[in-house]
Amino acid sequence: MTNAPQLRDNDPAIPCCPPVTTASLSEADAERLAAGFKALADPIRLRLFSRVASHPSGEACVCDISDVGVSQPTVSHHLKKLREAGLLTSERRATWVYYRVNPLAMSALAQLLGTVEPR
Repeated sequence: MTNAPQLRDNDPAIPCCPPVTTASLSEADAERLAAGFKALADPIRLRLFSRVASHPSGEACVCDISDVGVSQPTVSHHLKKLREAGLLTSERRATWVYYRVNPLAMSALAQLLGTVEPR
């Protein structure tokens, strides 16, 4: 288990913050959101997250997204990190695990970045 702050859909701070261009983050919000950005900072995790997020059914079986150029145990490790950060949820069905994007976590990360106009 990890000690990193996690984004959870029952976390009251999830839709937390105005865009960074309009207000400063609290220490707690910064730590919570940094966990999500840190999880996405790995190229394999970002690709896996993208495959789940863009899947036509809104969820993806691990069997459909694991061809990212690393071994299956490594894919499982990266999916676990995305789950621990609260970015993905999972459900086991028979022998397969299906993943969905946590919409509240994704919304919090997107809201923080907001629409930034070039200067």
